[in-house]
Amino acid sequence: MSNIEWHIYEAGYCTHAECATRRGAPLAVARFPALTFFLDHPQWGNILFDTGYSEHFLHATRHLPERLYRTVTPVQLQDSGSLRSQLTCAGLSPLDIKHIVLSHFHGDHVGGLLDFPEAALICSRAAWEDLCSRTRLGSLRVGLLPKLLPDDFLERVSWIEDAPLRDLPPELIEFGRGHDLFGDASMLAVSLPGHAAGHYGLLFEDAKGKSIFLVADAAWSSQAIREGVPPPSLVTGWLGDTRVYRDTLQRLHRLAVNAPEIRILPSHCNEWMQW
Repeated sequence: MSNIEWHIYEAGYCTHAECATRRGAPLAVARFPALTFFLDHPQWGNILFDTGYSEHFLHATRHLPERLYRTVTPVQLQDSGSLRSQLTCAGLSPLDIKHIVLSHFHGDHVGGLLDFPEAALICSRAAWEDLCSRTRLGSLRVGLLPKLLPDDFLERVSWIEDAPLRDLPPELIEFGRGHDLFGDASMLAVSLPGHAAGHYGLLFEDAKGKSIFLVADAAWSSQAIREGVPPPSLVTGWLGDTRVYRDTLQRLHRLAVNAPEIRILPSHCNEWMQW
């Protein structure tokens, strides 16, 4: 795998009861960051894994029925603003982003997509087909907001499923094979089913030689992975498939126990500043 520099950005956050994300967790309301990952690839340029919330998300949820989305999980953009604003402060133009890998289509992961009009998009065909099969209310029920996708989406997209399959490192044997997104084994998309249709994580080796496994919403926190404790079945069943989700989480738990050298990073964990 190629050495990749990477950085984490918090592109907004939502609040809701912590117990909705992990059985036995407190009833108190907690803050859940929408984490996005900026990867500087030595050959393929600047790459994003998801885009978090943005003003586009707030605009798309101004009116009913979409307003219910941020009523159930109130959303805030911090003072630093959207991912685009933070990248601009770091000296990057939206046009500097060459590729965006989408873990899935939930609004807190595609909310900033419209800010990067020239980036090539990489995501799951299964996720797209699921979105296209749903009505407006059917999409909203599972956290999908089609208005957040650009009009030229199909002109810019490459499907994960079309990328060649490669064997994963032995430690990840339980996850089958990965899709080689750039044909050089530098970034492998790994299926992590259960949370949403076409839900994928991303595996790469960073500039320090560490294996980084971005697992999106296969867990809401590192604690859930360490302990192997899933959300209540009401939550996982509402969004996806409880049995499949729990199987994925248990595989991540075993990976964390058996291969602690692999950094497993979920997208809504409050421990992110310690990573």
